[in-house]
Amino acid sequence: MQRRAFLSVPLPLVFAAAGVRAADPFPTRPVRIIVPYAAGGGPDVLVRQIGPKLGEALGQPIVLENKVGAAGVLAAQFVSQQPPDGYNLLMGSNTHLIQKILQPDLKFDPLGDFVPVSNMAASPTVMVVRADGPYRKVEDVIAAARAKPGSMNYSSGGIGTSAHLAGATLVSLAGLKVTHIPLKGSVEIAASLLRGDTDFAFPVTGTGIPQVKGGKLRALAVTGASRLKEFPDVPTLQEVLKSELAVQESWFGFWAPAKTPADVVARLHAAANKVLSDPGVKAMFEGSGNSAAVTDSPQAFAGFVRSEYRKWADIIKLTGVTAG
Repeated sequence: MQRRAFLSVPLPLVFAAAGVRAADPFPTRPVRIIVPYAAGGGPDVLVRQIGPKLGEALGQPIVLENKVGAAGVLAAQFVSQQPPDGYNLLMGSNTHLIQKILQPDLKFDPLGDFVPVSNMAASPTVMVVRADGPYRKVEDVIAAARAKPGSMNYSSGGIGTSAHLAGATLVSLAGLKVTHIPLKGSVEIAASLLRGDTDFAFPVTGTGIPQVKGGKLRALAVTGASRLKEFPDVPTLQEVLKSELAVQESWFGFWAPAKTPADVVARLHAAANKVLSDPGVKAMFEGSGNSAAVTDSPQAFAGFVRSEYRKWADIIKLTGVTAG
């Protein structure tokens, strides 16, 4: 478990509520959000950006903790065992659904052990290579891989992550023989590419886009249904591969332990949506290739999570990805 300071605030990291106090019984003390991603990665940065506003909306401080490991499984197992009182939330994502599909015996159930509260952000992954490398479009990578089968590889933040499945989808649809290199976390992807250890990767936009803007990586494609406003000349992977299965978006939201009271879930949902509806927050998210994902209700988010479970099961069947 890793705790991070925000600016000059000492550990543990606390987003103060600026003197605001909620009239409702909940919350009466700080709310903790467990982030299953390494500090500095795209999802971690997003939740830290909205932390102060969420604290203001709830009238209590927000404490963020990074609990990294097993592609988000450790964090999910931890939160699923916490009291269902709304004071311990998980930054849940499609990665948790994927891991359960790949490993049915895992000691947590993303559908049964949690109450979806509110979605937070959605983003495609972005196919990237070294900016000073020879590849300028997806077709270049495909051609190189076909010319020397087994000689190329791609990295991800771990087995079953969105980056892994996006790469596996490209490999499957293009009929390539390429090796997957799972790293310890998404923040290691750029370094792996820059060292030349790996040839291409599909980090989420929040992680990949800053490196592209900084001139270190080159974006070849995005896995969303449409091109990014930030990079209108970068095609979607669907345009290149001509398959709807290439449309894949990652999302991140707040989950509470199962049996959390409905009024507590509603209070958390209202606070999250107030923050995510803020024009400044929306602009901030879009600047990193994300979109603020506002959900009408906890029930609507729950329905979305169930539909995503079915979609990712189909993608895993296509790619043949396994946990081992």
